[in-house]
Amino acid sequence: MIKTADTFTLQEIHQQPVLWEKVYDLILSNKKGLQQFLNKLEKESGDEIIFTGAGSSFFVGEMVAGYFQKNTGFSAKAISTTEIVTHPDLYINPNKRTLLVSFARSGNSPESVAAVNNANLISDKILHLIITCNKDGELAKMSSSNPKYVLTLPEETNDKGLAMTSSVTSMALAALLISYLDKTEMPEDQVKIAAGYAEKIISKYSEYIEAIASLDFKRAVFLGSGPFLGVAHEAHLKLQEMTDGKVICKFDSFLAFRHGPKVVLDETTLLVYFFSNDEYVRRYESDLVQAVKKDHKMMAVVGVSETEPEIGMFDLDIFMTDGASKLKEPFLTLCHLLPAQLLGYYKSLDFGLNPDHPSNGAIHRVVQGVTIYEFKK
Repeated sequence: MIKTADTFTLQEIHQQPVLWEKVYDLILSNKKGLQQFLNKLEKESGDEIIFTGAGSSFFVGEMVAGYFQKNTGFSAKAISTTEIVTHPDLYINPNKRTLLVSFARSGNSPESVAAVNNANLISDKILHLIITCNKDGELAKMSSSNPKYVLTLPEETNDKGLAMTSSVTSMALAALLISYLDKTEMPEDQVKIAAGYAEKIISKYSEYIEAIASLDFKRAVFLGSGPFLGVAHEAHLKLQEMTDGKVICKFDSFLAFRHGPKVVLDETTLLVYFFSNDEYVRRYESDLVQAVKKDHKMMAVVGVSETEPEIGMFDLDIFMTDGASKLKEPFLTLCHLLPAQLLGYYKSLDFGLNPDHPSNGAIHRVVQGVTIYEFKK
């Protein structure tokens, strides 16, 4: 029997397949304006792109930056607003035209606005693309001395629960689709396949994920390679914040995990693998899985992959098709986040918490208590 609660969080997890198709339609309707705005960048001049945000919004940048660079040819990287606020002169180059892509659910976090202001202060060659879930947020409405384009996602993406769920995947999808604007065709088929996979995860695996959540693990580790490292980063936060810190979580890449961090594995640990569907990458991932299986004993191990894994490898295998791979790697990241969101939701209930408000004032939907100081060049 699946435990549920009448919460915004569960609704926001479940609505993602439908929302992704809405985001696709939104990008199509904004295609001309986005293209005209992005045409201000020039590859020949070495212009670059910085994806920014705080917390989950920053992890979106980690998920998409590499593939945005691959698809567009522009140098792209993810840097958090929290770093741009304290050390803007280390990250904003006044001599280089830079597109600062700001991700924000509410757009009301103090660092979101401060990062834009600091970038403008340092450089008059900054362009701002704001991808937000809240048209009324401070970030969407703020004035800028440099060119700005605001892309407001469907209203439903503005999650009301504490944990960012549909907002994260929708912002990531929007950025991925923007990277395809100059391609001959937009990847509509990829969005539809991803939505179908997400529906399968919800309908087929919710009960099994709830069973894993009922185990008495004290710590959890999430591993992912390339864009899935951003997924692992986001997954570790989802479980940690939705359990009010009762489960301590870590994240890493498959290869980096060997270099010391795997010492955290013990019999109280839940280990979650987010597998790539790239055969080259999977070789490294499979080697790590075998090494961990040989040397460590965990409470439970979960594998999340597109295609059916080797039978009996994990306590729970979450896979989306028993046939050939259908998704490009970046779109698979969206699907991989759903099991982590459901795990956080069910573990929150297991602790007797309200998934919408799991913390007694320690953390808030919009960060509080941050004082922004004037930066002087």
